[in-house]
Amino acid sequence: MSGHTVSQAGGLLDAIVASVRTRVARQRDAVPLGSVAAAAERRQPRGTRFREAMAGPDRINVIAECKRRSPVRGLLARAYRPAEIARAYESGGAVAVSVLTEPAFFDGALAHLEAVRQAVELPVLRKDFMVDEYQLFEARAAGADAVLLIVTVLGRDGLRALAARAAELDLAVIVEVHSRAELDDAAASGASIIGVNSRNLRTLDVDLGVCDALIDAAPTGAVMVAESGVRSRDEILRLRANGYHAFLIGERLMTAADPRAALASLVEPPPDRRGENNGGGA
Repeated sequence: MSGHTVSQAGGLLDAIVASVRTRVARQRDAVPLGSVAAAAERRQPRGTRFREAMAGPDRINVIAECKRRSPVRGLLARAYRPAEIARAYESGGAVAVSVLTEPAFFDGALAHLEAVRQAVELPVLRKDFMVDEYQLFEARAAGADAVLLIVTVLGRDGLRALAARAAELDLAVIVEVHSRAELDDAAASGASIIGVNSRNLRTLDVDLGVCDALIDAAPTGAVMVAESGVRSRDEILRLRANGYHAFLIGERLMTAADPRAALASLVEPPPDRRGENNGGGA
């Protein structure tokens, strides 16, 4: 059954992770890792291109998300056609596409990622609750260029293990954090792309102040991504001025009547922050 919700917010993350572990175990029994690895070998991820897309300095870099359902807001798109949505994002100015693949709580599927991969030239992120290397091989086999690893889910040791395996598979990694301690864990793992999620996965509260609080502790050279709660161009420009390089935006676009136009309105060429192109004046 899809579209699960959990009545107590604090139990949502635990329920999702338990569901994912059960699903992965069943899938591994049905399709052995060796078979998935063979399919993954036939793909060539563009992890380097994904990272470069996040870091472009002369544009507003949005990872636009394909997501049918949210456990918080419920159904976001009744007629959900991820390939069409991804093409709209591509024409609207996205630098990458994120695809939710978790089925029980988000109505996602790996088939959605495969469809998006065939539909667009942009780098593609598999967004899911990754707990096992099996999922990394699945991601590469389905055409992903990058994956999301959540420190809250994996802990320090689990993060390091999956990040190392992802690197071996040429997959880029966004390491998602929610606190200073998790940011330190991400830095210790050698993360080159760090996503700060303003949504607390246990309380479900959204507070963009989390992004403000953590940016000063960002590791030197890391590409910083603001996740969740970013809804306006003003918020993007403020976070960009504070040091964020990219923005992962989903619900704001998925609930828009015209996702392409909604995205285009967010990624218009940013104002010159230093006066480089107006005669050099300060």
